[in-house]
Amino acid sequence: MNSQQPSIPDENLSRMWEGWLTGMSEFYMNMLESLAVILVLILIRFALLRVVNRNIEDNTARYRWRKNVVYILSFAGFMIIGRIWFEGVSSLATFLGILTAGVAIALRDPLVDMAGWVFLLWKKPFEVGDRIQVAEDRGDVIDIRLFKFSLLEIGNWVHADQSTGR
Repeated sequence: MNSQQPSIPDENLSRMWEGWLTGMSEFYMNMLESLAVILVLILIRFALLRVVNRNIEDNTARYRWRKNVVYILSFAGFMIIGRIWFEGVSSLATFLGILTAGVAIALRDPLVDMAGWVFLLWKKPFEVGDRIQVAEDRGDVIDIRLFKFSLLEIGNWVHADQSTGR
């Protein structure tokens, strides 16, 4: 009864484990690098906003600085982390072209919202603190964000130009 069972050679098994461990270690290295980038960007944001708060007295200017710092650091973080995870794309222009095409097709509505936000920041039809009316809603602009802006409602059930608190 000499039955020989087929066996996997030790060499193939060790190559399989080595490839799996290399893939896992690359994943963990990418995770660590991404976390380090996020931590550094948070520290930079904290330091910049501390300098701004110490040197700028005007609340409107502080607000603009806070918003711009967050937008710039978010874009930088997105680009840096994208380069960490997508090493196969050797050219930044190629990466951006593929990313832009995918975003334009898949995320049409949010992309239109972002274009509206850029219009609001660039042309400034209204700013924080202005009183505006959109259709039937009137109010004071209290915040302008990427996908929306916030109004503090006036009038409506209060028969004056006072805030309703909504």
